[in-house]
Amino acid sequence: MHLKPVPPFEPVQTDRLPAGGSWIAQIKWDGVRMLTYYDGGATRLVNRRLNDRTAQYPEFTHAPDIVSAGSVILDGEFIAFNHARPSFHEIMRRDSLRKADGIRRAIDAVPVTYMVFDVLFANGRWTTELPLRERQTLLSELLRPHPQVQAVTNMSEPDALFDVMRTHGMEGVVAKDLDSVYAIGGKDKRWQKKKVIRDLTATVGGVTIRDGTVNALLLGLYDETGDLHYIGHAGAGKLTYADYRALTEELPALGAPKSPFRNRAEREREAVWIRPGERAVKVHYLEWTDGGTLRQPVLQAFIDAASADCTFGQLK
Repeated sequence: MHLKPVPPFEPVQTDRLPAGGSWIAQIKWDGVRMLTYYDGGATRLVNRRLNDRTAQYPEFTHAPDIVSAGSVILDGEFIAFNHARPSFHEIMRRDSLRKADGIRRAIDAVPVTYMVFDVLFANGRWTTELPLRERQTLLSELLRPHPQVQAVTNMSEPDALFDVMRTHGMEGVVAKDLDSVYAIGGKDKRWQKKKVIRDLTATVGGVTIRDGTVNALLLGLYDETGDLHYIGHAGAGKLTYADYRALTEELPALGAPKSPFRNRAEREREAVWIRPGERAVKVHYLEWTDGGTLRQPVLQAFIDAASADCTFGQLK
């Protein structure tokens, strides 16, 4: 049996969480969405962009240690901690590794927890048409005790959970309708997310350089017609000197002859342009300015993202 990877169900963004009736809330973890595919023989790990990440997380590649099912597709989030708080920067330290020796060392240096919240397939049959409440019951029956795997907990009061997340500086909350089926590749109001920390995935259209090394990124998002719009520059955040040094060394192969942005970018006179789509980065920010740029952007990590992920549509 071959289980073909599928795009996961995504929540829509909201400023007002639903409550009552069949709604429950779950913590929105600041991690990497990961689906586990086990066909009875091999185990594969695939992220939301359908990129294989099996090699990066060898401690999760023996599904019988995690579930009792003969075949299964699990949906969840890989998270890593920094000072007892989930850190996107830390999980990207694992996700970005490619060399086997570095991956082996990172298993202990950056331990990962798998927060599982859904099951799409079990024992040879799809479960996506079952309501969420039944899928959660099935998931609780299938999961084995494991020190690095946990089922995500339901909370009955989304607003109360959001207040707790805000107090502790966590990413946010996802509200889900217990009567909802799982829409593969879908995105609708049956799942809704409210963020404490606003974030987005942006493409890098240029850089500035100080003392021979990149020191800031010029960021952009695509509109519906495919035009790239400048949304701000950022140097502060969790990118290290090694990250900037590596990008500096790659600039000759990434360079573009002119600005890729449809609108005027700040620091144009000192910018070195990059072909859009070559590099993407996750950014936290406070809000949008009246001029259409990010206020107080904070860089989190370079990520593997296509141009289709770097659009204004992700803000909806």
